[in-house]
Amino acid sequence: MLYRKMKNSGKELSILGFGCMRLPMLKSGYVSLCLSKQMIRYAIDRGVNYVDTAWPYHNGESETILGKVLQDGYREKVNLATKLPTWLIESREDMDKYLDEQLKKLQTDHIDYYLIHALSTDRWEIMKKLDMAGSSTMRWPTDE
Repeated sequence: MLYRKMKNSGKELSILGFGCMRLPMLKSGYVSLCLSKQMIRYAIDRGVNYVDTAWPYHNGESETILGKVLQDGYREKVNLATKLPTWLIESREDMDKYLDEQLKKLQTDHIDYYLIHALSTDRWEIMKKLDMAGSSTMRWPTDE
């Protein structure tokens, strides 16, 4: 497995990550925990150390499945990424509410990479007004 060193953190991330947006499904319409566990752990056992999920994947089931898969020491082997569901955020308190719920679903006390999901110009303006990053000076990179 090839890895890239992250400049700010010094962490080495596998150049191949495992995304949990399209996990194997059962005929019932639910995600197969058994097959998902086999696939994700297979990747981790072979060096993948970046795993990505999000609040809406599989109608909210992806984070819960991944939380189960990462038990038995697998959480410590990966850099976990999930995403802030910006379309659900109406207040600063909502950010904490959704993060707390995601931590529960993922059965972890921390998320390594928390991304801003489905960001549009309108949602970006809302996030800035809510002081998402703790700074009221957030700007698009192209703003001069």
